[in-house]
Amino acid sequence: MNRPDRRGAALDAVNFLLADVRGALGPYLNVFLVTRMHWSQSSVGAVTTVSGLLALVAQTPAGALIDATRAKQALVVASLLMLAAGAVTIFAWPTFWPVLTANTAIGVVGDVFGPAVAAMTLGLYSQAALARRLGRNSAFDHAGNVVIALAAGLVGWAFSQRAVFLLVPLFSGAAVVAVLAIPGGAIDHARARGGSMGGASGWKVLAECRPLLIFGGCAMLFHFANAPLLPLVGQKLAAAHKHLATAMMSACIIAAQSIMLPIALLVGHTADRIGRKPILLVGFGILPVRAVLYTFSDNTAWLIAVQLLDGVGAGIFGAITPLLIADLMRGTGRYNVAQGAVATLQGVGASFSGLVAGLIVDRAGFGAAFLGAAAVASVAFAVLLVWMPESARFGASVGGGADILGEAGAQIGEPATHL
Repeated sequence: MNRPDRRGAALDAVNFLLADVRGALGPYLNVFLVTRMHWSQSSVGAVTTVSGLLALVAQTPAGALIDATRAKQALVVASLLMLAAGAVTIFAWPTFWPVLTANTAIGVVGDVFGPAVAAMTLGLYSQAALARRLGRNSAFDHAGNVVIALAAGLVGWAFSQRAVFLLVPLFSGAAVVAVLAIPGGAIDHARARGGSMGGASGWKVLAECRPLLIFGGCAMLFHFANAPLLPLVGQKLAAAHKHLATAMMSACIIAAQSIMLPIALLVGHTADRIGRKPILLVGFGILPVRAVLYTFSDNTAWLIAVQLLDGVGAGIFGAITPLLIADLMRGTGRYNVAQGAVATLQGVGASFSGLVAGLIVDRAGFGAAFLGAAAVASVAFAVLLVWMPESARFGASVGGGADILGEAGAQIGEPATHL
């Protein structure tokens, strides 16, 4: 196998295994705390909000660090070790303060993975191959989520919900091997950060990019509406099937992730042809429809079927966001700072939504929480429709007309033929 093949295969494995590492937490934690540890919705929401907000402080600095460092793989490895330690802490001491501390640490290091992998991808592939490669990244990420959902469901059924968290150190070790399999010398670090580091400061570049500000605001609203939906549905299913709580959550995740995989590949193959905005509008438009449909029935089959729509909305968002930011930041050298800023806004939305949704459910029920999420998602769609421009050729104006990403690709022999 030639060198480009090894790079592509290693990157596939990284995306697959990092999904496994992250997927054993998240919604499983909420369901575990509510159904097994008997936490209130408000307490779970408080942990989600506090840990999420504290993790936000590190998001944009983490992006700046990824832009500046040449040790991107070492940074990912260190984050994996911290993630594994956090999961073991939750397994061993599932009480308020240990869970809050561990979840905060997990939130901080978890936000390193997406930007770091996207940066390594930019450093390995030219602009011409980027859309397909990022789509492939997203597809392997979703495939990993399907595998971890199956594994978590089996572990939860055979052992306990609590045992699910021990999958994290197992998959973390495999992910470390995959990350180290990427040849560090093959990554063009100038291209990995979007070009030159000269010129305006990171904050000035971000503040002057109006499309980035608009997209960041829409992303915040999207995640505010989307983040609580899966945990809420999982809790409804767990209440109806107490002995199958983890299996029910796994079914929801598998339903969505199975759709996300082909959606990610489709986005990668069509984004250059039809543009980014039409695809984004489909993803944003699905979310309010899905939230409203959850209120129609409590039937298990219905809830899982509606969850399939998450595969379209979240699948599109996850696949196209790194590509859109690459468009906007091309030639600025601030790609990962911008990713960190957008991730911060996403985290603000997701963190507050956990507390708000928990309070609404405690006081008015699940239906009110779903309808509130639909209203917020509708606002995000409207803002995107009216004010967000097409980004596909935006990078030329930001980068002074030089396609730095494309030029660098020719220098290191990008592996477009192996997508």
